[in-house]
Amino acid sequence: MKKYSLIIYAIPLLALCGCVMAARSTYGVAVDERKGGTIVSDEEIKLSIQEKLLGDDAIKILDISTFCYNGYVYLVGEYGTEKEKERALEIANNASGVKSVTHYLLRKNKEDTCGWTDKLEIDGKIRAELIGDRDISSTNIDVKAIQCHVVLLGIVGSKKEIAKAIAHAKSVTGVRGVTSYLKAAN
Repeated sequence: MKKYSLIIYAIPLLALCGCVMAARSTYGVAVDERKGGTIVSDEEIKLSIQEKLLGDDAIKILDISTFCYNGYVYLVGEYGTEKEKERALEIANNASGVKSVTHYLLRKNKEDTCGWTDKLEIDGKIRAELIGDRDISSTNIDVKAIQCHVVLLGIVGSKKEIAKAIAHAKSVTGVRGVTSYLKAAN
């Protein structure tokens, strides 16, 4: 049964990755602070980790997103048990090409009042703020809301962009906190 679940998850994941790569192939690569080969390598690392997470029998709850920039991996999301969290970190740490793994993983909280619609609304409002700011290269910033806490990831052009992105995220109603893993290229 687990193998069929893997196929059900893998097909949309591969389609989504294809769309993401196609979108990044022109404009995205042009404004990305990384070189083209590095972007490809980072995507390969990310997909490798996601595939292993999906196929691992020890992980029952899969609400973890993987991000990779210059070989540095970030796991962001929720987990059910300590065993799942430890296994996810082990998988990421053992993936080929990974320089280090940083995580922002929160234990799934059934009583949490921040639901899917809240998280989507927060993500959308922050994304709109970033896109509306001409001083920020918004395509270089990934936004993920977990239990209404916002995590910002990516490589931007300057520390000024980082400060502005954090300020935008903090200004959105419903955000409980902001953690930034943004790095400045300069």
